[in-house]
Amino acid sequence: MAEIIQKDGTWTFDGDAVRIVPGRDKGVGLLRQTLGEVLVPLRALAGISYEPGRKAGRLRLRLRDGADPLLQVTGGRLPEASDPYRLTVEPDRGGVAEYFVDEVRHALLLDQVDGGPTDSYLLPGPAVPITVGAGDGTVAFDGDRVALDWNWTTEEAKRSGGAREFRIADLRSVEWAPSRGLENGWIRFALAGAGQSAAPKYDPYTVELFGFKKDPLMALVAAAVAVRMPHPAAPSPAPEPSLSFPPSLSPSPSPSLPPAPSLPPAPLPETGPDVAPAPAAAPAQDHDALLRRLRELGELHQTGILTAEEFTTAKATILGRF
Repeated sequence: MAEIIQKDGTWTFDGDAVRIVPGRDKGVGLLRQTLGEVLVPLRALAGISYEPGRKAGRLRLRLRDGADPLLQVTGGRLPEASDPYRLTVEPDRGGVAEYFVDEVRHALLLDQVDGGPTDSYLLPGPAVPITVGAGDGTVAFDGDRVALDWNWTTEEAKRSGGAREFRIADLRSVEWAPSRGLENGWIRFALAGAGQSAAPKYDPYTVELFGFKKDPLMALVAAAVAVRMPHPAAPSPAPEPSLSFPPSLSPSPSPSLPPAPSLPPAPLPETGPDVAPAPAAAPAQDHDALLRRLRELGELHQTGILTAEEFTTAKATILGRF
């Protein structure tokens, strides 16, 4: 086991995962404090590095593209103080940081972890329910429904429409952008089938952010929603195969035939101890596909994306198809 304890936080590595606990130092951003402890499985890592400095060094984890919903929605735009995968290291603890890096890299090599992009989330994302008030509104998310409410700073055209509520199944995407210079940020919910969004100031499904302290917390809301939606890199389902014939082999319509003579009803099949039962019809579902789906559900349950109740219900549905 390797461990490094700093004012900025504590990182622990047990060979299978890096456990990150934020510190209480004033340099620890509100997002990291609110997010709390993060457990990063080894298979979600692409690398780790230590950057020494005169006043302080930096220990950084690099995650695989697409592994973490928070990094997915923020796209590298989180400020340093809000980045949960960065640790400030005091100069006299540089040796410990280098040892920590060596241990993680050694495990990545031994396990032959693929550091490339992934098409599924490997971290569960922020816990729900979560409610954040920032900018011109408040967003509440319970794991299924998103509710938007407005405050006195909201533009009248948007506030007059009242609060908004919708289910995650109705969403096409969720986006977050920080404030930069004179440009305000936003968290935007795009509903399926909706047209082009208006400017954040007027869009009834967008909370405009003004660059204040709580703005980064909206990224946690976006991540909590995103992890419960299809992964952007997930492969599209294969289309149903269709039969087609070249013109020379196209089936021709059958000629008209006289009605067939009526036949006596077929005799009922014999039954008894000496009569073998008829073979059962082939299953309608592909058992291999169902087994793969069961394994996927198990992984979603283990990572916390599915609750125990959701997992049990989905599992029962699949088992009923065997």
